[in-house]
Amino acid sequence: MSPSSFHPKVYIRLLYDIVVFLFRLPFWLLHHGLIALQHRHRELEREYIAKREVPRFPPRLFLPSTEDEASHHSDSSDSEDEPLALIPPSPTLSTAHSPPIPPPPYHSIPQPPQHGSRSPPPPPLPDRKPPSTTPRTTTTMSSKHFDSNPTHLLLASLHSQTLTNPSLALDTQNKVLYVRPSQQSESQHVHLVSGGGAGHEPSFAGFVGSGLLSAAVSGTIFASPSAEQIRTCLFSRLPPNAETLVTVMNYTGDVLNFGLAVEKAKAAGRKVEMVIVGDDAAVGRTKGGKVGRRGVAGTVLVVKIAGALAKRGYRLDEVAKVARLVAGNLVSVGASLARVHVPGRAVTKEEESEKLGEDEVEIGMGIHNEAGVGREKMELKELVSKMLKMMLDKNDKERAFVNVNSNEVVLLVNNLGGVSVLELGGIVAEVVKQLGEDWNIKPVRVLSGTYMTSLNGLGFSVSLLNVVNTDIGGPGMIELLDDECEAAGWPSQISKLTWEAKNQATRENGASHGGDVGESGLKLDAKAAQEVLTRGLEAVVAAEPDVTRYDTIVGDGDCGIGLERGAQAILHHLSSKPLTGDVVVDLANIIPVVEMEMDGTSGALYAIFLNALVAALRSTAQSEKEASARVWAAALRQSCEVLSKYTPARPGDRTLVDALYPFVDTLEETGDVKKAAEAAVAGAEGTKGMKASLGRTVYIGGSGFEEVPDPGAWGLASFFQGLAGIKKMGGDSNGWEKL
Repeated sequence: MSPSSFHPKVYIRLLYDIVVFLFRLPFWLLHHGLIALQHRHRELEREYIAKREVPRFPPRLFLPSTEDEASHHSDSSDSEDEPLALIPPSPTLSTAHSPPIPPPPYHSIPQPPQHGSRSPPPPPLPDRKPPSTTPRTTTTMSSKHFDSNPTHLLLASLHSQTLTNPSLALDTQNKVLYVRPSQQSESQHVHLVSGGGAGHEPSFAGFVGSGLLSAAVSGTIFASPSAEQIRTCLFSRLPPNAETLVTVMNYTGDVLNFGLAVEKAKAAGRKVEMVIVGDDAAVGRTKGGKVGRRGVAGTVLVVKIAGALAKRGYRLDEVAKVARLVAGNLVSVGASLARVHVPGRAVTKEEESEKLGEDEVEIGMGIHNEAGVGREKMELKELVSKMLKMMLDKNDKERAFVNVNSNEVVLLVNNLGGVSVLELGGIVAEVVKQLGEDWNIKPVRVLSGTYMTSLNGLGFSVSLLNVVNTDIGGPGMIELLDDECEAAGWPSQISKLTWEAKNQATRENGASHGGDVGESGLKLDAKAAQEVLTRGLEAVVAAEPDVTRYDTIVGDGDCGIGLERGAQAILHHLSSKPLTGDVVVDLANIIPVVEMEMDGTSGALYAIFLNALVAALRSTAQSEKEASARVWAAALRQSCEVLSKYTPARPGDRTLVDALYPFVDTLEETGDVKKAAEAAVAGAEGTKGMKASLGRTVYIGGSGFEEVPDPGAWGLASFFQGLAGIKKMGGDSNGWEKL
């Protein structure tokens, strides 16, 4: 048959097939190329593990530590909607030697491909100092975990989200957490999807719920999910024909795999948009190169605002526009004191050599253990100052990514996983203070907590959102940020009404203190008394290292610091308000200082004792006019009796009473302060070997109580030594005889 006999429709069909083939060819090549890379990665990993002869999942315990070190991702395996009981159990909580744990049954199930390493890789750091040949103190690598099986750990963690939020379901095979169909609002046109490697919880699985994400796709620890996992989520775990916005952090693995899934969805006729977030300001333009800024904690603000807009019923083009606007007005910088350890991975020599020094902080460390822009020795104030300058200095051409307007700024202080709530609060206060004082910025909203972690990373990040007009004729960024949401990982919010309340009234009136006590008539030599009391307090300050060391062995380590804080506060009080010579008035004026500065059990005991002492001295003043040693002894005895009503502690119980009672007994018998102080020291020394009957020491095992005296008794004995002039604090022993 000649070519002229072909019908025109045949040519059209042939041309159509060629165009479709050429369109699909790049995606086919990319997909199979990534699969090949994944297989090669697994081969190299098996060779590496075989060479090191390390059990695949060594049994370890979790130990909260400030001394963690870095690693990379681990294996994955899946199963569709299985009960948690089918997940292989975690290794026994023991550090004892045990046989290697066999691979879990998931290894027999075909695993979705895992593509791409985390990037952008940090460029060479010219400001890094060359390795020193001098030994240095470094943070100790901690590789203990409650669950060292990364496969079991990840699946169990994802499953836990369905337990804390019944509106969620889990596709175990593809590691997709999604809102159940029955819980999805019919008025919501746009559904948000995000995800990435595990290890950043609550990002992003913890943000699945009403007002935030409709679904989250998880890879293994610090590794992107595969394009097939994401495609399954887009096609099967969202409402049919849903408009979808995919938000992803700017890392090569995430961008490629989410991008491939998005293009597949578009090719199938679905309405999908993708927003890539890069908010890190630590790595400058030159080092970032073509890759651009890394995505870090500021990403959660994009998710929150876009999620609120989607819940209100806005269409895809509007939600995507606002999401890109938020992403373009974000800057973030992180800092860390140590690298992290990935469960189930051995610590390499390279990682050991990269440990931070005990007093070093790494600025700009990424959320996947990527190196920062430099390591320095600095305190929190200096660190915060440097981080804020990276984000706000308009003259820094490398990092002036966003022109932050001081009128409306949202502050997010994010815990990377290992910072205590107490310390994070101190960081927030310092950041807000410096924003106001150095940059004239008063944030309209302050968010603080754990939003995006790096496992148990001992660090934090600061993010600033420059609030701008959304240009959609509806709610603004702040209003959307304030909208309620329902997700286990999003901290409870302060309401808009509370933030914008104009009434700033406070209750400032304090309770009356010792200044209201009238004169008693019981006199002492004010100058001599001040010298003696100062000497005793200085002895307490000098004894702090010993007391702290003893309490570290047998207690919680805070006794010495508490006593020193109280002594320093009284010394400061005496420098501005010297003793008057009326023993009752002077002692009553000191008591509020003790009550305010000395917290805990010992603070309460001292306050009760001193209040009882004031009452006893006031009673004595009716018949005595001079505070002699005999008067002091009688008053101290009465105070001991009052104290015994509030504590069962008696001599022999290994408490401060073991120093107090001998002092009072000897002073009562001899009237000699030196002998009384020596008896107090002997009593404190005698607590060595005593088993504690009271206090926190009771719960602490070991033989430390045989080696050191009771910290509280030693601290009080030190005060008596200084009071009597026994300790080498300068000055003589005269003074008490005059009181």
